[in-house]
Amino acid sequence: MSDSKKVSIVGTGSYIPEKILTNAYFQKIVDTTDEWIISRTGIKERHVVDENEATSDLAVRAAQNALAAANLAPEDLDVIVIGTVTPDHVFPSTACYVQCKLGARQIPAFDVSAACSGFLYALNTGYQYISNGPYKNALVIGAECLTRITDYKDRNTCILFGDGAGAVILQKSDTGHEILYTNVAADGSGAEMMYMPAGGSKRPPSHKTIDERQHFIQLRGREVFRFAVLKMTQQIKESLAKTHLKIEDITLIVPHQVNMRILEAAAEKLGISMDRLVINIEKRGNSSSASLPMALDEVARSGRLKKGDYIILVAFGGGLTWGSTVIRW
Repeated sequence: MSDSKKVSIVGTGSYIPEKILTNAYFQKIVDTTDEWIISRTGIKERHVVDENEATSDLAVRAAQNALAAANLAPEDLDVIVIGTVTPDHVFPSTACYVQCKLGARQIPAFDVSAACSGFLYALNTGYQYISNGPYKNALVIGAECLTRITDYKDRNTCILFGDGAGAVILQKSDTGHEILYTNVAADGSGAEMMYMPAGGSKRPPSHKTIDERQHFIQLRGREVFRFAVLKMTQQIKESLAKTHLKIEDITLIVPHQVNMRILEAAAEKLGISMDRLVINIEKRGNSSSASLPMALDEVARSGRLKKGDYIILVAFGGGLTWGSTVIRW
């Protein structure tokens, strides 16, 4: 393809498991209420994998939907990048399983780990492959089975998380949705604000780590709230400055679906109404790296966007990590 063409999204797809957990379920297992959960998080229900599903299964279904939207076949792919913190195994990468299950050629396939910012890290990576190399079609996925590492005895975190996957196809194209700007960054000094303490080389599995429930997500809620509001507003303002746009030019903002109160606080700081944000947390919960591409696919298929509209994708998560992307539809 001509180098004059821009890197664009030419197809989106998503997949959510069939099983649903409503807030009524949590009222039975921990000390909480439907009203408390909704008031604190905005979540009413979330989707959960069944015992026979793994992250690669969700990723494949989302990828198939994105390929169909792009009118491409698996053998057309040149690289696969997946953002996830719940891989099928520590190794090999989940992307290798996806490559095999899709029936793609023997191409580069690997995971990136950036927690809730994982999809934007994967998108940034896929962008570089298409922009700078001989690659034509990149499959970028955010996929999670967060409920597999959720502590259902912790009333503050068990209500938050859901499972799912979202995917996009990147290509040099004049007819796709052009990526104008993409950026990611990290600050490791806040790594333990959101993390899973055990299971890696620092604290390998043992009776002690299992008994102490260290193989589940832990987070410090108040600090996470402050960080998320700050980074969401900073990233949006930086994205506008880099693309010489104003907030009034943006049709929709697609944020990581983290918590309704965080999204409301960020919108207030930006001086915009909530209807400018794409929000599906009520039915999806927080699905980490999967939440943003699922929301993007939802809005892409909704008819809410027309040619020439500008949208901003923004995410923030454990690491601490963050990122943003500006797209001209």
